[in-house]
Amino acid sequence: MATDQNKFQAIISHCKEYGFIFPSSEIYDGLSAVYDYGQYGAELKKNIRDYWWRSMTQMHENIVGIDSAIFMHPTIWKASGHVDNFSDPMIDNKDSNKRYRVDHLIEGYADTLPEAEKTALIGRMEELLKENDFAGLKQLIEEKKITCSVSGTANWTDVRQFNLMFSTQLGSVAEEANEIYLRPETAQGIFVNFLNVQKTGRMKVPFGIAQVGKAFRNEIVARQFVFRMREFEQMEMQFFVRPGTQQEWYAYWKEERMKWHKSLGLNPANLQYHDHVKLAHYADAAVDIEYNFPIGFKEVEGIHSRTDFDLKQHQQYSGKKMQYFDPEINQNYIPYVVETSIGLDRCCLMVLSEAYEEQDLSTPEKADSRVVLKFPVKLAPIKLAILPLTKKDGLPEIAQELMADCKKNFYCYYEEKDSIGKRYRRQDAIGTPYCVTIDHQTKDDGTVTIRHRDSMEQERIPLASVKEFVMKKIAEQGFMHN
Repeated sequence: MATDQNKFQAIISHCKEYGFIFPSSEIYDGLSAVYDYGQYGAELKKNIRDYWWRSMTQMHENIVGIDSAIFMHPTIWKASGHVDNFSDPMIDNKDSNKRYRVDHLIEGYADTLPEAEKTALIGRMEELLKENDFAGLKQLIEEKKITCSVSGTANWTDVRQFNLMFSTQLGSVAEEANEIYLRPETAQGIFVNFLNVQKTGRMKVPFGIAQVGKAFRNEIVARQFVFRMREFEQMEMQFFVRPGTQQEWYAYWKEERMKWHKSLGLNPANLQYHDHVKLAHYADAAVDIEYNFPIGFKEVEGIHSRTDFDLKQHQQYSGKKMQYFDPEINQNYIPYVVETSIGLDRCCLMVLSEAYEEQDLSTPEKADSRVVLKFPVKLAPIKLAILPLTKKDGLPEIAQELMADCKKNFYCYYEEKDSIGKRYRRQDAIGTPYCVTIDHQTKDDGTVTIRHRDSMEQERIPLASVKEFVMKKIAEQGFMHN
């Protein structure tokens, strides 16, 4: 089995080779930290997105979904604090001109230390970040003699803040255009539609609004494949609650979201909570759900108690009341908010990391191995591969009939090229849980061989039962709430 760093590189290579994720604009030498999802990656991403959406909206009677625009009025970002506060502390190496995010630079050095020293160093860094002590951060970097990976020197500039929002022009003539921003998060589209949804949906507090959509951040140091990108997709839900109940709901969503991650088939040992040391300017509590990627435990989802900051800010800047009348207590108030925010791209990488396995299947007689993606059936891009043993004797016609019957219910794949063994290996590599082989016995008794991806065991079942067999396996995994 590959070492962790090697495994991460192996996953990246596998994603490209098997149609999951490609470097964007690759024929033009690519674009840094931007990626395209291939045919299987797009299906995997869609399956995760759909599972989250249904888990939020279909399985909760008091949560509804919206789809707000990427372009938004520029004052929104002033009200939200992004214009003034959405920035990262950066430092430049004077010899290489390479720019680093300070926390990434220190974390990279900390990874080379024994565990106790690493923990102590990260603790010092987090305290300095919490205090916005940029001079202290530079002093820490110099004290530890942390060097640039390019120049090898420790010749650093002072630490400075850089805003992460992309700006663009709205208007047909540049001179008349107004500067606006590509949204750095999807949450604000929910907040500015709070009253629209509440009134038209006749929603009563507590209730939630969910959204999936693209967000954009001008990450100075984007790295680690799709873990940190400049264009990415978020799945966010803002839950509006009565003031004073936010901690109760924060605890509820903290537990509920961990259950959801476990329902993806993840090993619980690979999941952990990480409480924030430095709270965002709007929060009174915050925790991350982290997954143990091959590159270590990293954030996948954040749960934040945002108080009434967002709605209060939009009320102040817009001049429009953002209040809710609560008939149970006969009061008007600005609701508090508990947020769950998960990166869809990070979630895809998490599922890929959990699923990826290199297996040595050698016997004394023969060397053999395979790479397999052990996706849960509900997330697998292809549920069933239909494989006629040969291209003749009427077997392809039987296989095509089965394909026509099954593809209305779930994603199927038909292939008749190469030996059956090679076809099995290709399906293992893209994570297809079941392969059905149509052979000459099928013509005699109406049975087929169905192969299980994880165990590689094979069994004969009636051809007429194949669709029901796969649909039952999908349904067995169902929703986390069932």
